[in-house]
Amino acid sequence: MEHTPVQPPLIIRELTSEKRIAFYRKTYTHLALAVLLFILVEMIFFQIEPLLKFALSLTQGWLWLAMLGGFMMVTRYAEKMALNTHDKSKQYLALGIYVVAEAFIFIPLIFISISIAAEGGAHILSQAAIMTLSLFTGLSAIVLLTKKDFSFLRAGLAIGFFVAMGLIVAGTLFGFNLGLWFSVGMVLLASGSILYQTSNMVHKYEEDQYVAASLGLFASLMLLFWYILSILNRN
Repeated sequence: MEHTPVQPPLIIRELTSEKRIAFYRKTYTHLALAVLLFILVEMIFFQIEPLLKFALSLTQGWLWLAMLGGFMMVTRYAEKMALNTHDKSKQYLALGIYVVAEAFIFIPLIFISISIAAEGGAHILSQAAIMTLSLFTGLSAIVLLTKKDFSFLRAGLAIGFFVAMGLIVAGTLFGFNLGLWFSVGMVLLASGSILYQTSNMVHKYEEDQYVAASLGLFASLMLLFWYILSILNRN
């Protein structure tokens, strides 16, 4: 009995324009849903006082490094789960896990922003959100309109993130503030990550990997939001 060979999934650049557009639509829809879930989970977290106090207690010294390490492990696990399976339920589970992890690690930073607003300061959260979405939209448009492959940024981004983590660890251990320019540098790094992830969406992913694509974009978006918010919190 002859078996029909299973055709490997097509990558995005091999699809018809209609299917590519459908993939983009699904990816950005899931990205929007991830952002909405992040907001919802963050609001819930801020209503749970023991959890709030626990998250705020992890912002010093070794505890902060431990939380960052845990977050990085969750990130790697979620990305691997989303990319290495065609099971949609596992892909959604990976995205959900990552969104909850982002919401938890953002608690201290958002707490600072809320405290500044409560003391009569600017509404930093809304400003940071607008700036982040504007920059994200502009960078995404560059890739979508030009169709340029930014995969060459991978090595530079890997080195940049490695150096950044080294500086964060050193700053935490030796008690020095990384300062404004570090945050500015991280905004540039996050911008490069958005170009890279959007380029992957256009060129690298398979047709059924729109959840994984949305996870990559969400990670870059939240990194950008983190450092824009950090800069505004300084003022």
